[in-house]
Amino acid sequence: MAKSKRKRVPKSVLKLPDLEQSKSAVLNSLTLASSKRSYDHAIREFIDWYCSEPRLAFNRTVVTRYRIALEQHPYAPSTINLRLAAIRRLAYEASDCGLLSPDLAAGIRRVKGVRRLGVRVGNWLTAEEGKKLLGAETAYTPRARRNRALLSLLIGCGLRRAEVTTLRLEDLQLREGHWVIADLRGKGGHIRTIPVPRWVKEAVDSWTVGAGITSGPSLRSINKAGRIWGHGFTPKVIWAIVKANAKSCGLPSVAPHDLRRTCARLCHKTGGELDQIQFLLGHVSIQTTERYLGCKQRFHDAVNDHIGLEPDAPS
Repeated sequence: MAKSKRKRVPKSVLKLPDLEQSKSAVLNSLTLASSKRSYDHAIREFIDWYCSEPRLAFNRTVVTRYRIALEQHPYAPSTINLRLAAIRRLAYEASDCGLLSPDLAAGIRRVKGVRRLGVRVGNWLTAEEGKKLLGAETAYTPRARRNRALLSLLIGCGLRRAEVTTLRLEDLQLREGHWVIADLRGKGGHIRTIPVPRWVKEAVDSWTVGAGITSGPSLRSINKAGRIWGHGFTPKVIWAIVKANAKSCGLPSVAPHDLRRTCARLCHKTGGELDQIQFLLGHVSIQTTERYLGCKQRFHDAVNDHIGLEPDAPS
């Protein structure tokens, strides 16, 4: 008589191999390298906490306890919410693999994130401060030329760090008589085409021509001897370059994303239309673009006070 097959019962206590299997499934489901890094770090932090106590069940109560533990650290709400999102994804993949019951996974996914109190002001540079930052690299060495090209792309085109690292020389193309970065794949896989100002193109040309780069990654690593090596560089290097140049000209609090925000605000200040700035930055939501600009509704001398329909308006 044939033996009856035992039905696989989902677990409530997941051990390290189970968590690693679910973690691999989460990372394989992501497309962007930046998202993979963020989720990998968030899940590793949770696994370390989860495995520190024996026989801990993976359920809604435990995830709520972890959220409380995160709140006791000086983490920003966005950081806590990102980590909770990674755990929810972990529960979903564990359930999909048959390691966790759908009911437990659903309970974990109902754990709410942390509310954001207030609106972050953000950090922008004025046009004068932007010029000061771009002028920080005064030498004509390969490293200085590369750094000028990098800073010009960040503040002149509003690129993200990850987008700069993947930028290839072939992406710079002529469209309607204007240089653009054509069909750039950005955050969330969204594709956009970015106009490149003449002064940014000149900075890039100064670097690529001097470095003998004719194809492939536009920006490359440089070793201690001043020689180009490898194919591109990491977002960490970009952060270090921006910080060093900002500090040298008295702007110690500038981060790479502040230059993207600065590009948006300067465009708006000089008359750029909101929808065109949204296209430039690649935002899906116009509200995100408004936050970058630091916009708020003005009631005194409102935008619709003088639209030509007033009784005393000239006909």
